[in-house]
Amino acid sequence: MRLVLLGPPGVGKGTQAVRLSKRLGVPHISTGDMFREALAKKTALGLSAKEYIDSGKLVPDDITIGLVRDRLENPDCSGGFILDGFPRDVAQAEALEKILEILGVSLDAAIYIGAGSRIVVKRIAGRRVCEGCGATYHISFNPPPEDGKCPKCGGRIYQRVDDRQEAVRERLKVYKALTEPVVDYYKGLGILKVVNGEEDANEVLEAIISMI
Repeated sequence: MRLVLLGPPGVGKGTQAVRLSKRLGVPHISTGDMFREALAKKTALGLSAKEYIDSGKLVPDDITIGLVRDRLENPDCSGGFILDGFPRDVAQAEALEKILEILGVSLDAAIYIGAGSRIVVKRIAGRRVCEGCGATYHISFNPPPEDGKCPKCGGRIYQRVDDRQEAVRERLKVYKALTEPVVDYYKGLGILKVVNGEEDANEVLEAIISMI
């Protein structure tokens, strides 16, 4: 099964990708993980990406696409994969199609997880992260300890700058301009599936499973 997960930031793509990965037995591939792995290995593409990440800029398409191509060529992707965070625009979607064509495979579905802006802002603005192990919490759904220390590693739990309300609203503007057209792209290919991301996470997962 080869899937792409789409949707606004904070809609739960990462959560669903992890769960789907376990249910389907295929790797979950996120751009964030790819960047971190490439940086850890100090690959040429990883070092190139670092310059942009350190300056807070989006990594250019040619670097991101190169990382995706390298990752999809790994043996563990031969039976399928779940892409999370890629493609982020139509140019990347078209590049992905070319990569898959070279590999002799195709996407089974593009899953769009939708949610209103109010819900998305509430979810992201309430998120808190451990600076030590990266564990995530939410002030409403999974509150962190009152002492502000992560029970898993003792690290400080904090709110990321890009999770603050004003930053989230800006991220949504960028999403609408760049990524929403990708939904229409996959609709045109006839492989788009739409699920209500405002439902409980378990219900969203089962809805996706039933669709594919």
